[in-house]
Amino acid sequence: MSNSSTLNEVVLRPRFKFEKNQNNEYLLGLFDKAKKEQDNFIVSRIDNHLFLKLPKNKQHFWSPQLHLEIDEIDENSSTIRGLFGPNPTVWTMFMFFHFIVAGLFIGFGVWAYTNWALKTSYALQISLMFFMVLIWIALYVIGQMGKKAGMEEMHLLHGFMRDTLRSA
Repeated sequence: MSNSSTLNEVVLRPRFKFEKNQNNEYLLGLFDKAKKEQDNFIVSRIDNHLFLKLPKNKQHFWSPQLHLEIDEIDENSSTIRGLFGPNPTVWTMFMFFHFIVAGLFIGFGVWAYTNWALKTSYALQISLMFFMVLIWIALYVIGQMGKKAGMEEMHLLHGFMRDTLRSA
C-alpha cells in the first residue's frame, strides 16, 4: 500500500485496523522505547492500549489523539486497531451541547403540541424548534471545521505510529 493511499484512508476513515507479524508485547515495547527516545509526541500506555498525542505546547483546542489497541493473535502476530478522536474534554463538551439541543427540541415540541391541542398559538414553539435545528447544524459545521483543523496533526500521529512500527 502506498504512503498516499494510507494517508487518504486515515483522512476518510478515522478508524483503521491491520495485522503485524510481531508479538504484541514486542510492538508495545517499541512505543515504550519511542516514548523515552523522543519528545515530539506523548505516549501513554495502559495494558495493551496506547494513546498518542502532541505535547501540550503544540496542542490547540481541536488537537486529535490516536488511540491504539494492540492485541495478540498468536505468539507471532498481532492486530492493531487505531481510532483518531478529539481530546476527551472537547468530545464531552460537544456531546453535552448536542444533548441539550435535542432535549430543548423535544421540550419545545411537547410545548407546541400542548398549545395545538389547547387550540392556542404555537408559532413561538415551532420557531424555537426551528432555531434548535439551526443550532444543531451550527454544531455540526463547527465540529467539521475542528476535524479539518486537526487533520495535519492526524497525519503527524499516524506517521509517528507508522515509523515506530516500521522498526519492527
